[in-house]
Amino acid sequence: MNGDIRKFIFKDLQTVEGYIDPPDALVFMALLQAQSAHGLSGGIAEIGVFYGRSYFLFKKVCGSTEKILAIDLFDIEQKAGETVTQYRRFIDNGERLNLPVDQDLVISGDSTQLQPDEIVGKIGHTRFFSIDGGHMLHHVSADSMLALSTLAPHGIIAFDDTFNPAWPEVTVGVTDFLRERQHELATFCMTKYKTYVCRRQFHDFYRRIIDDAADLRAFDHVETDFLGSKAVRLHNPIARRMVYEMMVRSGMRALSERVYR
Repeated sequence: MNGDIRKFIFKDLQTVEGYIDPPDALVFMALLQAQSAHGLSGGIAEIGVFYGRSYFLFKKVCGSTEKILAIDLFDIEQKAGETVTQYRRFIDNGERLNLPVDQDLVISGDSTQLQPDEIVGKIGHTRFFSIDGGHMLHHVSADSMLALSTLAPHGIIAFDDTFNPAWPEVTVGVTDFLRERQHELATFCMTKYKTYVCRRQFHDFYRRIIDDAADLRAFDHVETDFLGSKAVRLHNPIARRMVYEMMVRSGMRALSERVYR
């Protein structure tokens, strides 16, 4: 197993405010490392950076030579009396974790107004594109098309909050996008929060990666049919989640990694 990166996921990464939990962080790690091992190159892009939790995971797994593009409005309202901006906190988190942000590869603006060439020109075609930006239908539709237009043949799109009842338009947007492209795209993995998609010719390859990854053996692997694809749904039993949360709240974050072995 990836001891150093697992320690980072379960300890240091949790000090960055954000929404990627350990199960999906382990999926990211397994997929990115498999791509590298098989020579499947390309840039990495993320819409919806927040304070950088996913971004710094990319940096830790992929190393300093990879091109990682961060896209965000960076306009989160500051608390009363707070002078440090969202962007400044993002930069500071990188310095604190010794994973400095490449500020030449940050786009501060509305992702729905971006053109594919603006991304490809910075990082080339993408091997991994994470979408966690605006959660209204027009955001999801625009971001999905943007990601697909930059994707390398072997690229992956990871959609966040796909079936979160708090954001029903994300469900509509992602489902419509995939249903209209069933001949081209296939879902190979699903978790509580994210849906992982690739081109059909790589479906079996990525499915095997998920099935065989040592760091994902702690989860129940349940086959799920979704829009013509056989996807692995990684089920994280509630008992395990409760133990993990209890350990974190009790100040045992450094040991919480053992829950997911």
